[in-house]
Amino acid sequence: MNKNTLSVTDNRTGKIYEIPIEHGAVPAIDFRQIKESEDDFGLMCYDPSYSNTAACRSNITYIDGDKGILLYRGYPIEQLAEECTFLECAYLTLYGELPTESQLSTFTHGVLRHTMIHENVKKFMEGFNYDAHPMSMLMSTVAALSTYYPESVDVRHEELRTEQVLRIVGQVPTLAAYCYRHRRGLPYNYPDDELGYVENLMHMLWKRTEHKYKPHPVLAKALEVLFILHLDHEQNCSSTTMRTAGSSLADPYVTTAAAIAALSGPLHGGANEAVLRMLDEIGSVNNIPAFIKEVKEGKRRLMGFGHRVYKNYDPRAKMIKRIADEVFEVTGRNPRLDTALELERIALQDEYFVARKLYPNVDFYSGIIYQAMGFNPAYFTVLFAIPRTPGWLAQWEEMLMDKEQKIARPRQLYLGYGHRDVVPMSERAESAVAV
Repeated sequence: MNKNTLSVTDNRTGKIYEIPIEHGAVPAIDFRQIKESEDDFGLMCYDPSYSNTAACRSNITYIDGDKGILLYRGYPIEQLAEECTFLECAYLTLYGELPTESQLSTFTHGVLRHTMIHENVKKFMEGFNYDAHPMSMLMSTVAALSTYYPESVDVRHEELRTEQVLRIVGQVPTLAAYCYRHRRGLPYNYPDDELGYVENLMHMLWKRTEHKYKPHPVLAKALEVLFILHLDHEQNCSSTTMRTAGSSLADPYVTTAAAIAALSGPLHGGANEAVLRMLDEIGSVNNIPAFIKEVKEGKRRLMGFGHRVYKNYDPRAKMIKRIADEVFEVTGRNPRLDTALELERIALQDEYFVARKLYPNVDFYSGIIYQAMGFNPAYFTVLFAIPRTPGWLAQWEEMLMDKEQKIARPRQLYLGYGHRDVVPMSERAESAVAV
């Protein structure tokens, strides 16, 4: 008997099936042969939210949640954040290897030459109310770019596809900065091609009347590290959305907009904002014991702890915690930090949280840093979307090149009525459904 198989006995019929095992997984389609009768559809795998279903093969990002390991193309996130720039890591994610000096120069030029956007996009943004949520604005304007670059529909054309990737990576920070300035009623700043990727974003966000904006090097480095840490994270909700929308061969602008929509939800990109609300509700270190008690009683939720994948300390959280002190030396200490540190200390020692493997995740400290830099919590998720964009595009490109990929079409378990005949209005009984 082949050891790399799974023997399945259908107790309904007594038949035994051999299902091949490859890379620690079994092909779900092979379960279709398991039938109760010839006219039976075949056995399906029921897995809400894809908790234990691999929907693709990928070479981009690897996570070992039990050990707290995160690798981009095999490189530890800790080394990349210490040694590389964001655009180096974006190149790595998109093309599989760290760039040489000349490759990075070409890639950087390709991205930065696309930072300017069509002037009509500014008119489009004027249609948003002054208090429109920045993620909704970003999603809408990214989707609108599809109308400016109609050639992008040819997603099978390699050269055109590469051009769109560079353009999206270049223009998302500009659109994000315009969303920021729009909410404040400030004039938009054009990109400065003498600045790097992160520094250019800071210029578009914060330049006022000075002749030349000079980004603070400590804040620029902190933002660069935060961007690297958020670049990609395996098959999360937004990356899966990117692949699902892209599987229909939709163009990369509307596909990226779909990923932004998925990221905008509070259970995904909005988690660090929830951490700040929690810290505000706690108020001070003295109130932590009472808060912890309510968490154990099920009355409150401990935001920023625990993760769908990590069952150990999120490696990204460790790095963010280290750069926090550097940021606060420039901005002044965020008063929430003391509450956060004490909350973390207690949670890591309390058996209730230790037994449940509730360790701090990336959202626990990132919001505190962003707020110290001057960002409104509503903008936090935009700061997530900017660096995640190259990761989404890498996932999209990989999906397009995978010969096994087809348009996404999950099955369902239908639990509704069988065949019913329509009866005349006069014979219909009142239902409990409220209109």
